[in-house]
Amino acid sequence: MPRVALERLPKSGTNCMPSGVLILNADDWGRDIANTDRAMQCIQKKVISSVSAMVFMADAQRAAILAQEHEIDCGLHLNLTTPFSEPHCPPQLKEHQGRISRFLRAHRLAPVLFHPKLIKSFDYVVQSQIDEFERLYGMPVRRIDGHHHMHLAANVIHQKLLPAGTIIRRNFTFSTGEKGALNRWYRARQDASLTRRHVMADFFYSLPPLEPRSRLQQIFQLAMHAQVEVETHPVNDAEYQFLTGEEFAQCLGFQEVARGYHLHIPLAESIA
Repeated sequence: MPRVALERLPKSGTNCMPSGVLILNADDWGRDIANTDRAMQCIQKKVISSVSAMVFMADAQRAAILAQEHEIDCGLHLNLTTPFSEPHCPPQLKEHQGRISRFLRAHRLAPVLFHPKLIKSFDYVVQSQIDEFERLYGMPVRRIDGHHHMHLAANVIHQKLLPAGTIIRRNFTFSTGEKGALNRWYRARQDASLTRRHVMADFFYSLPPLEPRSRLQQIFQLAMHAQVEVETHPVNDAEYQFLTGEEFAQCLGFQEVARGYHLHIPLAESIA
C-alpha cells in the first residue's frame, strides 16, 4: 500500500502555526436517528472533534437540538444526491434536488461537468440548505462539506455557491500511485483554486480502510506537524468499534484528537 503523502507539509513562514492538529469529523449528523446517536456516543467518548449536519432529513430537528444542548461543533453537510427525508420538506425543493441528483449520479465524471440548465436548481438547493442550517442552529454557517463530496461539483464551485471565507473540505489526499496522474492533477488544481475563497485543512483522509493499522498511524503522526482532517461514519459498526476501542488510542500514540474543528489559519487572511 502506498505511504501517506508527506510532500505538502506547511512551509515555515506561512500563516500556519508550527504545531499540527488532528480533526476527526463525523458525517451525516441528522440524517436519521442511527447516524446521530452513534456520532453522539463518539462525542461523549471524546474520540471525534466535530460533526457535519444534514438538513431536511429525518432527524435534522432533533440533531440540531442535541448540538446546541451539548455545544457540538457543527458544519453543514451539503446534500445534493440523497433524497430529503424530512416529512415537511417543500415539494419544490425535493423536485430541484431530484434533478441535480439524477445528473450527478448518471456518470462518475458528471460532478466535474458544468450543467448550464441546472444553474437555478443548484442555486436554490444549496441556498435552501444554508438557510435551513442557520435557522436550525441559530448561527451563520462557517464550515461546509458535501455528502458524497458533491460540494466540489463543478456547478457549486463555478457558481460560487459556498460563501467566501467558509471552511470547506478539500479533495482526498492521495499519494503517487493511488490514483492516476490526471486525477491527482485535477484535484490539486481545484484545491489550489479554492484557497482563494476558502480555508481548508492541509490534508484530508477517510478513516477506512482500517487495515493495515500502519496507514492510520502514519496519518495520525502527520497531524503532529500539519492540519489533518479525517472523516468517519460511526454508524458503520467497524468504524464505531475501532473509535471506541483500545486500538484507536494505540494508533494515536501521543497525538490528541482536537476538541472542535479548529484550524490555525485565521479566516480573514484566507479571503482573496
